[in-house]
Amino acid sequence: MRPAASRGVTIASYLLMLATLLLVMWEHLLPGLLCVCIGFLVTRWFSRLLASGFQRIPALAKRPGSADGWAGVLAVTLVLLAPIALVTLGLSQAREYIVDAPDQYRELLDYTARTVLELRSKLPVEIAVYLPEGAAEVQRVIANYLRAQAGSLAVAGRAWLHGILFSYVGLIVGGLAAVAHAPVRRLPLAEQLHQRVQTFGEAFGQIVAAQFWIAAFNTLLTAIFLLFVMPLWDAHLPYTPALITLTFLAGLVPIVGNLVCNSVITLVGLSVSPVTAAACLIFLIVIHKAEYVINAKVVGARTQMSVWELLAVMFVAEAVFGPAGLVAAPLYYAYLKKELQAARLV
Repeated sequence: MRPAASRGVTIASYLLMLATLLLVMWEHLLPGLLCVCIGFLVTRWFSRLLASGFQRIPALAKRPGSADGWAGVLAVTLVLLAPIALVTLGLSQAREYIVDAPDQYRELLDYTARTVLELRSKLPVEIAVYLPEGAAEVQRVIANYLRAQAGSLAVAGRAWLHGILFSYVGLIVGGLAAVAHAPVRRLPLAEQLHQRVQTFGEAFGQIVAAQFWIAAFNTLLTAIFLLFVMPLWDAHLPYTPALITLTFLAGLVPIVGNLVCNSVITLVGLSVSPVTAAACLIFLIVIHKAEYVINAKVVGARTQMSVWELLAVMFVAEAVFGPAGLVAAPLYYAYLKKELQAARLV
């Protein structure tokens, strides 16, 4: 039986939840929060699947709770080791690409130099004088630009490193929370906070279900582009099956996953030729822009939200919080609407 909660306790739970969600945005902890939810859902799913299998083992079935305990331990282990295994596999597959990177850089530099020289011969003299004169000049311009942007690149690198670290810590927290034993009785504030978190988890589950179909749609378009459109131009990208798989897995993360996948495909296209990379980039930019409408349409249908209101929330959140706001907008708004519906305010 749940203890009765006063109006003040309920309001306090809402304020604590609001403060937590805003703190996540202000301190750039969104990757960690998303991975907490993902770790929780995936671990819970694995645990139930394994527990049903362990129940068929006589030695474990005779002990009450033994199957569930072993299933939880194994599920957490799988969830925590899977990212490490994927990173190791990715680095081993990308070894050849990394080794060939200097040669690809020289090819790109030569191509850029030839393009610049062609432009110098076609443009008016007063404009052509501002263009580099050859490969050495192009390399000097690139080096100067990278030197000027060294601080920004270092900050971006640290941000990515922190994001990866927070994501893995979030995965650990979510996995352990999924197999933790629930207390027999919660005090009023703890019970109200549990309800807030449970509602947030339900909203996240709806968003993930919608994002699954978005990822499937993006994967279908990418597969058509890589398997049928590119070969028509006599351009064949290496690691095409892996790129299609990456498109689906990265597409499960709203907006950002699509950007990461786009960057990888463009870099692989660059290993073929700059023209191929440009074609990949143009195609993926079109897909990224179309995802605004696709995301709003699919997520809105899953969460009973109109396309216009979700688009408005996404644009406002991006203006306030940047790309992180664009990722968080569907989730936060779905949670807000569920809370308002539970309170019978909308």
